Amino acid sequence: MRVRKRHGAEEMLANNPQFVVPDPKNWRGHWKERFSNGHPLHIEIGMGKGQFITEMAKAHPEINYIGIDLQISVVSFALDKLQAAELPNLQLLHVDGSALTEYFADSEVDLIYLNFSDPWPKKKHEKRRLTSKNFLAVDEEILQPCGQIHFKTDNQGLFEYSLASFSQYGMTIKQVWLDLHASEFTNNIMTEYEEKFSNKGQPIYRVEAEFPDKTQ
Repeated sequence: MRVRKRHGAEEMLANNPQFVVPDPKNWRGHWKERFSNGHPLHIEIGMGKGQFITEMAKAHPEINYIGIDLQISVVSFALDKLQAAELPNLQLLHVDGSALTEYFADSEVDLIYLNFSDPWPKKKHEKRRLTSKNFLAVDEEILQPCGQIHFKTDNQGLFEYSLASFSQYGMTIKQVWLDLHASEFTNNIMTEYEEKFSNKGQPIYRVEAEFPDKTQ
């Protein structure tokens, strides 16, 4: 979902290198040094305005988080939230989520969140879907053995496609929710987009999928 261009967003990011990493390629393989601890690393690809990743970082100080988005205005809104919360376990990247191996070394990430990704409904755009096999191959490379993807969407077509894609790739479907907000799932942290559409009665789909152990 495109966000209207925000005046001054570029300057905001440049003036806050302690929150928005200006040289993420230099930290490839060294993110534990960036956070100055050995905590697990979770990343969100396509973070929207940062509500989900910020609230996750608040709720789980024992985990390091990185929010990723290509839209500079989106990152600037996430920066607002991070500055207000002053979270030492959250960093932001203004980069292309399709080039993750440039920013993360093999097995450096513990978990990936995909929340309300662009469905790219036309068949000719399948390769752009973040749950297509091309993206899964990149995700598997940077994830720990048996690393997981946690995926949420309101788009039934994308959800069904993603379930099939995960399965065909050899991943294990750990859990599935066909109507997350009507389930017994606890401590769900919503994105801005999720709040908007769940309030309209739109079911939210969720799946946790795990890669095979690539060390065996």
